[in-house]
Amino acid sequence: QEQLVESGGGLVQAGDSLRLSCSLSGRDFSGWHMAWYRQTPGKTRALVAGTRATDGRIYYADSVKGRFTISTDVSENIFYLQMNNLKPEDTAKYYCGVGWRSWYKSNIEYWGQGTQVTVSS
Repeated sequence: QEQLVESGGGLVQAGDSLRLSCSLSGRDFSGWHMAWYRQTPGKTRALVAGTRATDGRIYYADSVKGRFTISTDVSENIFYLQMNNLKPEDTAKYYCGVGWRSWYKSNIEYWGQGTQVTVSS
């Protein structure tokens, strides 16, 4: 059974850093697109970053460029979101997801359960 498990969320102050992890299990996800999304109450889940290890393509939302870094450890079946210089507007529940066709939401086939990130000012 495919499973994605996030970890690493928490409560931090503005300017701090966090690293989120998404551990994959249940099948071979080699070649899949991997992504991080975030969602706040009353809003739709929004793409933060995406990557595919096999070709090195990476996407970042404009709001996180230069502050967030997505990376993968294929050998360990895990991928990360390093978040630096966090801002209060980064407060959200963060979800990892994987899709074969792309990292866009309509193509995400498996989701993690989400991890809360709260940034205080």
